[in-house]
Amino acid sequence: MPTSRHSRRAVCAGLVGLTAKAERRIDGGFVFESEVAGHAIRDRKPFPAPARTIKLPIVIVGGGMAGLSAAWWLEKKGFRDFVVLEMEKEAGGNSRYGRNEVSAYPWGAHYVPVPNADSVLVRELFTELGLLIDGHWDERWLCHSPQERLFLHGRWQEGIEPDIGLTAEDHRQFRAFDERIKEFRASRQFRIPMASGAPSDSPLDKLSFRAWLNNNGFKSSYLHWLADYSTRDDYGASSADTSAWAGIHYFAARDHDEKGPLTWPEGNGWILRRLLQKLGKFVRPSQPAVRIGKSGTGWEVQTPDTLYQCAAVVYAAPAFLLPYLDPAVHPVKTMNWSPWLVANLTLDRIPAEKGLEPAWDNVIYGSPSLGYVVSTHQDILMHLQRTVFTYYWALSEASPAQSRRDLLSTDWGVWKERILADLERAHRDIRQCVSRIDIFRNGHAMVRPSPGFLTNPERKSWEKGRERFFYASADVSGFSIFEEAQYRGVEAARRALAAIGR
Repeated sequence: MPTSRHSRRAVCAGLVGLTAKAERRIDGGFVFESEVAGHAIRDRKPFPAPARTIKLPIVIVGGGMAGLSAAWWLEKKGFRDFVVLEMEKEAGGNSRYGRNEVSAYPWGAHYVPVPNADSVLVRELFTELGLLIDGHWDERWLCHSPQERLFLHGRWQEGIEPDIGLTAEDHRQFRAFDERIKEFRASRQFRIPMASGAPSDSPLDKLSFRAWLNNNGFKSSYLHWLADYSTRDDYGASSADTSAWAGIHYFAARDHDEKGPLTWPEGNGWILRRLLQKLGKFVRPSQPAVRIGKSGTGWEVQTPDTLYQCAAVVYAAPAFLLPYLDPAVHPVKTMNWSPWLVANLTLDRIPAEKGLEPAWDNVIYGSPSLGYVVSTHQDILMHLQRTVFTYYWALSEASPAQSRRDLLSTDWGVWKERILADLERAHRDIRQCVSRIDIFRNGHAMVRPSPGFLTNPERKSWEKGRERFFYASADVSGFSIFEEAQYRGVEAARRALAAIGR
């Protein structure tokens, strides 16, 4: 169970601030400030010799959704001779969450779309968790209405697809785009998990999504905004930096036959908590892998205090980190990871509205951010005044390296002002409502499916794996969503178990 927000503040947690106009004091700070440990590994600083040695058949490196999915599958198969090594104090990766006196709230992934029939592993897990009962979804966790709204031309409209102020030509292009997406969906090459349909090569992967739109006569600025919002939402990259294949996958991979999505106040932390109830005994928090190396026909995985000798490794940590752990692996050169900022804003009252009432997902047209979700939206109590907005900003305006430097070098007070200024576009009184802003800076939140990612040799090498060493994160798919992390984790566990003859 994650600890409270007060105990998770790091070196900057004591920061407090006044707004520029000094209307109201706003407290806050940074959370999950663990880059010091990560940078020690990056800089290959020496670690003391481990005090003990443990022999195990399988070691899982990384306790995010991919690593926990690998553990889930192994345990289901009756295999329990493994551990999950996790660098952070809490497992969960992008599914971690927090809680304060108002509500639980996510620190990353906050929903799962109702899974297609193809997503058999997701359906299997959700049946175990009681979300899917006799073929019916638990209504408590299907997103309540209104689900989405967009602030456009000075007021809120229902849905995220722009509608207010569009010309007849804009509407025609949206209809034409929808028809093209139906054709792509019917082709069955855009599926979840992507390995069940993706071709080994595609001309769509050789150009950007933005270029594909322009090449096909889709010039509407509103349609381009929606495309760009969508790629930033799932991939952390603009449509100009996203493969056209991946951009189309965002729209074409889901059937949308059932209402959804599935969501909870703590986001995917709801799934995380239930997995840890079952698998927590296998997880070793605050035990980062600091060295990995081949040893005979097996492997050695070193943590600060333990040397694990194992027959197979399921590597569920980010792929870019492995070269810093294993000198035999070349640094990643052609794949990039998107930096993100997630902020949780505690509000003492709901801001004034113009147009549609507050929705679960709230997006501002033209904003560099992705907007916010409301943590108390699923609460059955009516007329709640206090709430938490979980605000997302995929830093896609500059290169990942430059955005990462900006993310980590900018202090909390500046980020606070950027967030409030952005929200003031839709909520003029936001500064009078917020009492606290806590910020999570995630320098490598997700891998980017840039043009050429389907045939990228580095990604292909992760897909193939090494002798008794299996990559398990969504990096193997080339883009990070819950279903891909789960699939890759299970697939790596399946291969590891076969490799050791179990």
